Amino acid sequence: MRVNNLPFARTDLLRPAPLLKELQAEGPVHRVRTQVGHDGWLVTGYEEVRALLSDDRLGRSHPDPENAARTGNSALAGGPTGEYDTEDVDHTRMRSLLQPHFSPKRMRAFRPRVEELTTVLLDDLEDQGPPADLHQALALPLPILVICELLGVPYEDRKQFRAWSEAVGNTRDQERSMEGLAELYQYGKSLVERKRREPGDDVISRMAAMPEAEDDDEIARMAMNLLFAGHETTVVQIGLGAMFLLAGHDQWEALLADPGLIPSAVEEIMRVPGLSGSGGITRYARVDMEIGDVTVRAGELVMLDTGSANHDAKEFADPDRFDVTRGPTPHMGFGHGPRYCIGAPLARMELQSVFTQLIPRFPEMRLAVPVEELKVRTDALTAGLLALPVTW
Repeated sequence: MRVNNLPFARTDLLRPAPLLKELQAEGPVHRVRTQVGHDGWLVTGYEEVRALLSDDRLGRSHPDPENAARTGNSALAGGPTGEYDTEDVDHTRMRSLLQPHFSPKRMRAFRPRVEELTTVLLDDLEDQGPPADLHQALALPLPILVICELLGVPYEDRKQFRAWSEAVGNTRDQERSMEGLAELYQYGKSLVERKRREPGDDVISRMAAMPEAEDDDEIARMAMNLLFAGHETTVVQIGLGAMFLLAGHDQWEALLADPGLIPSAVEEIMRVPGLSGSGGITRYARVDMEIGDVTVRAGELVMLDTGSANHDAKEFADPDRFDVTRGPTPHMGFGHGPRYCIGAPLARMELQSVFTQLIPRFPEMRLAVPVEELKVRTDALTAGLLALPVTW
């Protein structure tokens, strides 16, 4: 069996990596070597990825974490996380502490504020005038504003925690990533202490008041993990979503003509662009197991590639086509099963707010450079755009 090196080369930002499509046509499971030189298995089939996301024979932890294969050098997600013997119990407890803060009721109450923050940024964009970088003007600041307000993080600290977040997500420089994570957690602990003295109507204050929370360290870790995950991926999806809509301007026009398509467009934005070609959700086999026609040994690295799964022709008609009229699909942009993204309602809300307002406000917006000139980050967990030049 040949071994394929990650990341796979992309020749077109609007299409999957050619090698990824070749492998997917061959079968659902493939031997790969990660960007740090470790061997693992890449699962690309929709049916297999969906089933394995709920399979307790796979876990995020490892009995020998120091010697486990890694996908990259990020301290947060490059290798095993959590305690091997208590992983499921710990995960269930964490979700029980976090879930109430992202309930449908709370998210509905928060929606007007998200829409207001979006409007302010678009006002600034209009005042600035064309050309502009939509990444810097909207995709980056909105999720930061939203997560700051939700968690109770002072917005004036945004540049500092953004720098720490970028360090944490670095997949190449492990020392930088570890230092960023330590700084982020230390900041989180000081913030929890501040909220105990001066509580507000925010997630960190409410978490600090929960008797079930063990200590400030636990609250700080959960809060800072939310801070990282709650803005980083949404920054990426806003940028890539806008790129896809503007690259095929007929899609932009379709939403301009029928704003009722926005919810389905958001689902398509979560399905189509998630193709970094660098791997997938990191898991480790807890026992010997069969996946497809291969035997995976206990302790081996298994990457569940939800991006590839979302382009599986067995599940989606013409899967590589971006189509806002496609309607609801069973995509796995937010995962699936017990680890389905807690923040999915928040991300959907932000994406809907952005495109509900952006398109009618700037109906003539278009890319200021060819798609071929756009660049994505290659050293980060979330491979988003470096810039998105637009004009109107």
